[in-house]
Amino acid sequence: MTTLKAVIALIQVILVAAGLIPVSTEINYGGVAYEAPAVTAPMYIVRDGETDFSIVTAENADECILTAVSEMQTYIEKICGTKLPHITESELPEGGKAIIIGNTELAKALTDTDCSKIGEDGFLLFSDGNHLIINGSDSRGTLYGVYTFLEDYLGVRWFTPELEVVPESSDIIIDSAVNRIIEPSFSIRRNDTSGTTDAYRARRKMNVSFWKEAPEYGGALTYVLWDVTLDKLVPDALFAEHPEYFAMNPDGTRTTDHVCLSHPEVLPIAVENARKAILGCERETSDHIHIGQKDNSNYCHCEACEELYEKHGSISAPTVIFTNNFADALDDEFPDFTFTFYAYGETDRPPTDKNLRCNPNVVPVLCGIHRACRSHPITECGAQDGDETFENLYGEREATVALDHAEWVKLADKTYIYDYTINFLNTAQFFSNFETMQSTMKYMHGIGITGYVYNCGDGHYAAFNELRNYLLTKLQWDVDCDVEYHMVDFLNAFYGEDAAPYIKEIIDIQTAYLRETGHAFDFDWHYQAGFIPLNVCAKLDILWQKALNADITDEQRFEVEIANLSWEYFKSNLFIGEYFFLNPFRLKANEELYDGFISHGLDRVSSFATIPEKSEIDFINRPYTWGK
Repeated sequence: MTTLKAVIALIQVILVAAGLIPVSTEINYGGVAYEAPAVTAPMYIVRDGETDFSIVTAENADECILTAVSEMQTYIEKICGTKLPHITESELPEGGKAIIIGNTELAKALTDTDCSKIGEDGFLLFSDGNHLIINGSDSRGTLYGVYTFLEDYLGVRWFTPELEVVPESSDIIIDSAVNRIIEPSFSIRRNDTSGTTDAYRARRKMNVSFWKEAPEYGGALTYVLWDVTLDKLVPDALFAEHPEYFAMNPDGTRTTDHVCLSHPEVLPIAVENARKAILGCERETSDHIHIGQKDNSNYCHCEACEELYEKHGSISAPTVIFTNNFADALDDEFPDFTFTFYAYGETDRPPTDKNLRCNPNVVPVLCGIHRACRSHPITECGAQDGDETFENLYGEREATVALDHAEWVKLADKTYIYDYTINFLNTAQFFSNFETMQSTMKYMHGIGITGYVYNCGDGHYAAFNELRNYLLTKLQWDVDCDVEYHMVDFLNAFYGEDAAPYIKEIIDIQTAYLRETGHAFDFDWHYQAGFIPLNVCAKLDILWQKALNADITDEQRFEVEIANLSWEYFKSNLFIGEYFFLNPFRLKANEELYDGFISHGLDRVSSFATIPEKSEIDFINRPYTWGK
């Protein structure tokens, strides 16, 4: 029966690709429909360029609050040319109007909200006709409140580190009865894009930087050790004298590919090296340290480890036990530390033994989402990345990844997601995940995931990656945000209002057809991604040409050209249009495609290899081979 369903699914793909089954291109990107803040009783902060408002803080405002003041002054002045004065609350005259930033006695007198009880990074926005209060659970929450006010109420946008949009107006008006408490969906959020600065990270309300403290922006979560760390905690140099500290291969030999986490002498070595790293860390506020294995699947097969796999029902069991013991050994000396570990590769699957729990200060970082298909909802599609079997490609989908994550949250007080959401092996190819980003992150929030760390925005060129990064920051802050609203908002600014409708229609069409004819994985060599009927390809060509010819700036046109290269890359790999394999000019078209990549600063079609010199390429080959 399963094989029959797979055959039926394959036939459906063929019929869709041939254009014999219609596909709706009306995409629901998810979220609650956006509504602009209403103004029923206006409160003028600035009228005709004049103001009687001051910005007020406590006497002892810290540097983060002072950053919030500076950002408020800067952007109000950019909007209307008026710089609001900054005074302390003791300097505000009786009856004076004020934007009150941070925890002040005046704020406490005007509202009965106890801001200390607001969730981490959350804040209060409150107005009464004469005052606007922005006060967070802490200073960073207050800063995020300022950024939210500038964005939601005054229309300021930070689309990329380089692209800022500030409207111009002689008036700044808000409603006189605002009363909102806003809290983030995930307490831990990271999504750096290429060129990210501390300021941009704060403006996008991302509170993880790994390595930079940024106290002027309220600080950020930083690590003493992060990512692959076991090679630092248990150095490979020990292998010569103590091979037993390292993973046993199935044939009984040892390898430094992994550490044997069940060996009793390994833990004290790791603890002592961790202690040295913590005491030697230059970042005084770093309070996280990580257990991360090397990026391979050569886990230990020694008898002790195998017994733990069997007893607890997963290869992840020794990692959980080791990290618990690691945390116990360091907790007395470093009581405020959080100890994280990767559930990654062979350790993706949670222990089935529910008695094996993570300590309260131990947090699994779940990486298994890289195995999930991104073209379909995570709760429906669990086809395995890299599995080339017929059943996997076209058979029934099992939500294995979603189920694993739902079990992990039962084993820990906190859990973090480590997400990727580009195709590393074909970064130049359109990655069909825009439709599923919101539903995936809403699912993660719903099952109790506490942190969401996205890795790929910085240093990885990918098709529409700037758009993807922007939307992900919106979703990390609010999983119910209106994705299509924010998508159109971004497209208008980044590609230009005249080109944006064409780009949006292109994304809709490609999303719809690739969803119906394929899966999208983070690590997938499949250059085809999916199939689009030739008549629809012709329509897409027309849309791209309209976008390229739109009335937009030179900078915007350059970005449209970059986006268009991903479409040309797709066509060339599938021998479509001018890249048809019998076309005598196909090699010339491939050469022009190569020149387009280089002239636009794109040096790779895969994250793992730069494009070779032109003289080294045989243009009879399809461009996915440029990344190998």
